Amino acid sequence: MTDEPTGNAVATDGGTPSADPATDGGTTVVDSGEGLFDDIDLGWEHLKNRLFLYLIFGAAMFGVVALALLIFDVVTDFYVGVTEFNIGIVDFLTRDGSRRAEQAGFRGAIVASVMLMALTAFLSFFIGVGSAIYLEEYAPDNRITRLIEANLANLAGVPSIVYGLLALAALRNGIGLGPVVLVGGIALALLVMPIIIVSSQEAIRAVPDGVRRGSYATGATKWQTVRRVVLPAALPGIFTGTILALARAIGETAPLLMVGALFVNRMPGGPMDRFSGMPTQIYGWAAEPSQHFIHLAAVGIVVLLTIMLTMNGVAIYLRNKYETEV
Repeated sequence: MTDEPTGNAVATDGGTPSADPATDGGTTVVDSGEGLFDDIDLGWEHLKNRLFLYLIFGAAMFGVVALALLIFDVVTDFYVGVTEFNIGIVDFLTRDGSRRAEQAGFRGAIVASVMLMALTAFLSFFIGVGSAIYLEEYAPDNRITRLIEANLANLAGVPSIVYGLLALAALRNGIGLGPVVLVGGIALALLVMPIIIVSSQEAIRAVPDGVRRGSYATGATKWQTVRRVVLPAALPGIFTGTILALARAIGETAPLLMVGALFVNRMPGGPMDRFSGMPTQIYGWAAEPSQHFIHLAAVGIVVLLTIMLTMNGVAIYLRNKYETEV
């Protein structure tokens, strides 16, 4: 009498029991290697992947091509203005605005924009960074704090003309200030402040908690930890956010138009003087029917782009310098 194979053993041709492929320790094993993708057309899936890749590549190239065409158009008008209309770069940079195209210059607009950026940075940087420090390091984690942070994120995407209307209603119609540099600086500061606050929050939040705990372990107070540990580590990110915010502010036209910063044929001497910034001066020239003014606008655009790139280069250098030292 021979023993019958039991459990996981089955008889083979040689009489030697082998493992049952259908069971393993009493548990049924399903062969998942066959039939799993039988109902999926892999060729169609690969085609969809390629189509999606082409779609996102085309979307990216659309922006690049549009930017390239705009730059080409501006550079062409700039070249024509310099060669055919005899727009001298030195004269252009050293003359103030004028109703006569042959005598028009960009000096007053450049000085006004520099004053606007200095005032905007002064008003927005310290308030923005201070608000970010409070929200990240001191504010309790409750509904009010989360509501404030949500509103700040929404304000960062509000169209710039809204801030111009706010400055028009509060400063010009409310207080009675004229279209002066101070009003324009406050309007631009309101525009960039939410951006600086949000970017500063992200930079402070990126500092590891272990750094803070290490500072507390040495006996440092909360303010000493923030001032000597957190802020130096977060400065590169804070500078980056401020750079992006000011780069947006220097090219904004709508807020300045709302506060009445139209054509002015002289250079501002202080924050209470009337002004015309570089964007509004370019806007005014581009709206003129004369081709000479159109090419003046192109030369002004090139100057504005050069100043923006220079500002960004200096700011990136300072950011990298702080990043290396930290």
